[in-house]
Amino acid sequence: MPKPYPAEFRTRAIALVRAGKPATAVAGDLGISGSCLQNWLRQDRIDRGEIEGVPRTESAELRRARARVRELEREVEILRVASKLPRTGGPTPKRVHPVIDTLVAAGHPVLTCCRILGVSKPGYYRYRNRPTSQTQLRRQWLTGLIREVHVASRGTYGYRRVHAELTMAMDVTVSPRLVFMLMHDAGVYGLPGPARVKRLRGVVTAGDLVNRKFHRVRPNELWVTDITEHPTREGKLYCCCVLDAYSRRIIGWSIDSTQDTRLVINALDMAISNRDPAPGGIVHADHGAQFTSWAFGDRIRRAGLMPSFGSVGDGLDNAMMESFWSSMQIELLDRQRWNSRVELANAIFEYIEIFHNRRRRHSSLGYLSPIEFELRSKSPAIPA
Repeated sequence: MPKPYPAEFRTRAIALVRAGKPATAVAGDLGISGSCLQNWLRQDRIDRGEIEGVPRTESAELRRARARVRELEREVEILRVASKLPRTGGPTPKRVHPVIDTLVAAGHPVLTCCRILGVSKPGYYRYRNRPTSQTQLRRQWLTGLIREVHVASRGTYGYRRVHAELTMAMDVTVSPRLVFMLMHDAGVYGLPGPARVKRLRGVVTAGDLVNRKFHRVRPNELWVTDITEHPTREGKLYCCCVLDAYSRRIIGWSIDSTQDTRLVINALDMAISNRDPAPGGIVHADHGAQFTSWAFGDRIRRAGLMPSFGSVGDGLDNAMMESFWSSMQIELLDRQRWNSRVELANAIFEYIEIFHNRRRRHSSLGYLSPIEFELRSKSPAIPA
């Protein structure tokens, strides 16, 4: 691109034309194009107020204003991007330097980033040229492991379960606090979700043999059961599960498009077939019509078990089962829209038998999975 002519050169060329010398002769003598000289003459007439247009002084101010607007837009963009990036460390240059790395990679000038974020340019370049420390390398390695564990948990584990997986399954020595910090810095989070419980008043119509005391020291002493439903684009799908309070393992389940007595009996039959319980165990449910039916009660008694019912409409009386439903709701059901009942039924089956029973770590079990907890207990009440 050719250099612009000096302002004094332009002034003298215009003066020659205004003195009466033909513009073509002036352009030829000075070695410039006629159109260029005509532009200079036109701008000079604008500056003198002879014709309409933007004077050169205003044009310069406009250019400066536009340049300032572009600079401010860049600064705002840098602050916007920086506010969304995870930061490590405390409120020091150590916290800001990794953010500048990302901004520079996106095409922002180093000097502008350093000025806006309040660090020196030499300090940033010293950080860039400094070799990675052993602590940083280990934290990067741990972050990679944390991401693997989080993905394997279907994105559901928080820092406590991730810590349990690292220390108990991978034999990695790391503190829970460091796992929490690394997950926060990497933007990795577990799924929250306290159980949503309805607090309704009702009348007890059957004996409650549990009284909200769900802890048991042996298998098959207490089973809890309930039904949940979830919509698909084809309609609702219903699932009944039977959970052993000892290990939190789902020992029986049934999935169908209708919630009738057959749904709950099929789940109970699976539990009885899988566990072959000794007489005297408790099967605890709510006052749903399926559970209070004669067929369901008869199946419980024929297996030598005892029925138990909480109060009407009070989820706390079956809190252990409600806790399982809450976990499944958060970790599976509410995470996508389901196109068909078959698709959702397959996902529920995989969640129960593969993830919940065999892989999911439970804080109440010392962060063991239900099946692992039962295997370690070696209880004779659990069939081989």
